[in-house]
Amino acid sequence: MSQTALPLIELQNISYTYRRGDMGEIPALEAISLKVERGEFVAVVGSNGSGKSTLAKTMNALLLPTEGEVFVDGMRTLDAENLWDIRRMVGMVFQNPDNQLISTTVEEEIAFGLENLGIPTEEMKEIIDRVLGEVGMLEMRRFEPHNLSGGQKQRVAIAAVLAMQPACLVMDEATSMLDPEGRHDVLTTVRHLCREKGLSVVFITHFMEEAAQADRVIVLDQGRVYADATPREIFGTGIDLYSVGLDVPPITRLARALREDGFPVSLAITQVDELVNEIWQLYSKM
Repeated sequence: MSQTALPLIELQNISYTYRRGDMGEIPALEAISLKVERGEFVAVVGSNGSGKSTLAKTMNALLLPTEGEVFVDGMRTLDAENLWDIRRMVGMVFQNPDNQLISTTVEEEIAFGLENLGIPTEEMKEIIDRVLGEVGMLEMRRFEPHNLSGGQKQRVAIAAVLAMQPACLVMDEATSMLDPEGRHDVLTTVRHLCREKGLSVVFITHFMEEAAQADRVIVLDQGRVYADATPREIFGTGIDLYSVGLDVPPITRLARALREDGFPVSLAITQVDELVNEIWQLYSKM
């Protein structure tokens, strides 16, 4: 009998408490259990202070849980001998790309991490070409990072992480400082990596329209999992997001407004093409 494959990331009843001097103990996560499977695109949403960034950092041992355990491909993050392998397997991309880019050209940015790993020069060139191609930045390999747009900088940051050959990409509010075009570019890149390359993605965002494109949405509230379901289930009528300071995607609000005006469209629409298709079907029957 074959054994069931381990989840890529598993959190087992974890809690995390910050200790801030005179402020004492500040609980950030409480009794969270969840799994991220290989090739899965998971969005994490929640209001400010809900624990999203803290949760992200427990997934590659930047933070170790105060209680409970985190496993990455079966490796326990509390075991110091696992940290190097865990951090290569789970790559992090943060909010501000300017804080991550340190080299004078795009290709040197990718090469920096590879040099630290002792990768031979010829092999390094192949990796740089591959990862820049995967994020659509190959033609800009000799550009200076500070001359790039926000979305392009973030794609370079993603490429630098991909060069380490991770199994999972954790993006902590990585689109929050970008304009709509930059956000679209980054999200398109991430979806391609997940769908075509089999990369697992944990995408922390406060944009509900981004979360709606994931396979699964986890809603945090005051350090706990409030809901964990598909986008249609999360943004449908069964879960009260307003009570935890969240909203539905704009296209879902539009569908609900149309419904209130007498158009019999679904209340669980999360994508523009879904609404267009339903309206087209309505008119085709008239």
